[in-house]
Amino acid sequence: MNLEQTSVDNGEQRKSISSTPEGNELKRGALKRTPFSKLKKVNSNFKSPGQVTKTTKLSPEEEVEELERSRRQLDAEIAQLESEGYKVEELDDHIDMLHEYNDIKDMGQSLLGRLAALRGTTTRDLYSHFGLELDD
Repeated sequence: MNLEQTSVDNGEQRKSISSTPEGNELKRGALKRTPFSKLKKVNSNFKSPGQVTKTTKLSPEEEVEELERSRRQLDAEIAQLESEGYKVEELDDHIDMLHEYNDIKDMGQSLLGRLAALRGTTTRDLYSHFGLELDD
């Protein structure tokens, strides 16, 4: 492989690929991010969890039957959860509160980052300065 540039930033290795067979798929000079790890393959293709791949092709009738079976199973699970006292409205409230919490946390992280930049320090140092845990 012909590498123009290799650098290591925060435990990650960046490679700029020029004229290689692998590089033909990437634009010239594009960066390829590779986490530093010897334990697992890190350059595998991305597989979206939202896409379901089926190995066998179902007929339209079989697909409808499979979807109806799945719907009945989900309806049974919903009925069981409702019998245990869970309510759909509560779930929506919890999701809304989680979104609000995440938004507030993101703003706090942004402010800590800006403050760290102004003070010429790291956010890790600011966590200890303000008495915060790193998992906060």
